[in-house]
Amino acid sequence: MAKPSWLKVRYAWNPSSDHIAGLMARNDLHSVCQSARCPNRHECWAQGTATFMIMGEYCTRACRFCAVKSIAKPPPLDKDEPKKLADALATLDLRYVVVTSVTRDDLPDGGASHFAECVRQIKRLKPELIVETLIPDFSGKRDALSLLIEAKPDVISHNIETVERLTPAIRDRRASYRRSLEVLKMVRELSSGGIIAKSGLMVGFGENASEVERALKDLHEKGVEIVTIGQYLRPSEEPRHIAISEYVTPERFKEYEKMAYSIGFSYVASGPFVRSSYKAAEPFMTGKMKSRLTAEG
Repeated sequence: MAKPSWLKVRYAWNPSSDHIAGLMARNDLHSVCQSARCPNRHECWAQGTATFMIMGEYCTRACRFCAVKSIAKPPPLDKDEPKKLADALATLDLRYVVVTSVTRDDLPDGGASHFAECVRQIKRLKPELIVETLIPDFSGKRDALSLLIEAKPDVISHNIETVERLTPAIRDRRASYRRSLEVLKMVRELSSGGIIAKSGLMVGFGENASEVERALKDLHEKGVEIVTIGQYLRPSEEPRHIAISEYVTPERFKEYEKMAYSIGFSYVASGPFVRSSYKAAEPFMTGKMKSRLTAEG
């Protein structure tokens, strides 16, 4: 299937790209911007937003849309990673950081305590930085999610990835649409609404508009405030990566954006190149957090 003209990537190099990439290499840190081959990385880095991937490069799950490498037993966690991440961020002129991870089903808490320590270390060194955590499902464990919530990230994001009908064909068998919704619901319950809940999905797998609408309504009912909708881009031609069913037009992405706002979301980022950690949400989040801090003060 030929890639349409609106999906031609125009990379815009900037000095911060080399600086961030070099810093990651020197501190043995990983970026999902690179590992997942995100087309927006140079743009985001230039705008003061970056996404770091913790807990290693290997995921214990094998979702069919994902470029991240999979292995049953990844290497042990780097106990110094939270401090190294915080030290690195303290040297960068960032306003908004996303901390995400591979899924670690081999760990009793799924890595929730490691996530929490990363947030604490970042907040200790750079309290003004807005921190979003883009998390796996922690196997649906409420106690594990509580560990992260106690560290008080500003945003907790967890993606449903696709509509319910297509979930079994696209996500690892240990992931489920309903579990992801319950995780998002727990974010709202455990934080008493104090932490912003966010989610995202990709299109182009063969879903229809009514299924997208149902997914958006399900997310909103669970208390999600922010949603992202982007085009699925196949990581490789290998059989393990599911083929693209359709390149969704920019016009339909606009329709999905209007649909999501009509359902009641506070902020929607919808477009061919939008990803779950795309910088499009940053202006909204900055304003939202400043308003909250002012109210609390």
